[in-house]
Amino acid sequence: MPHERRYYYVYMMQSSSRRALYIGMTNNLHRRAFQHKTQECEGFTGSYDAVRKTIAREEQLKNWRREKKLWLIASMNPKLKDLAADWYEKESLNPRRA
Repeated sequence: MPHERRYYYVYMMQSSSRRALYIGMTNNLHRRAFQHKTQECEGFTGSYDAVRKTIAREEQLKNWRREKKLWLIASMNPKLKDLAADWYEKESLNPRRA
């Protein structure tokens, strides 16, 4: 039985807003183009809007006055607890360790 040859393609697409370039690979360009246009599948096209919104929020917060930033922190963490205090071993945070 002969082995069916599969072809793979690297593609580059530009978003409709012309703000993003998508680069990927597929074995079915027709299907993949449809998925990008309809945001049918998870991946960069589906997450790009979330990334854009996150960047916009970061920029918004950076433009706030210090008092407003402190208000936001206090509203979610009133005791100003270090939420990453137990993420790492103290030895690994020692800058003198080489």
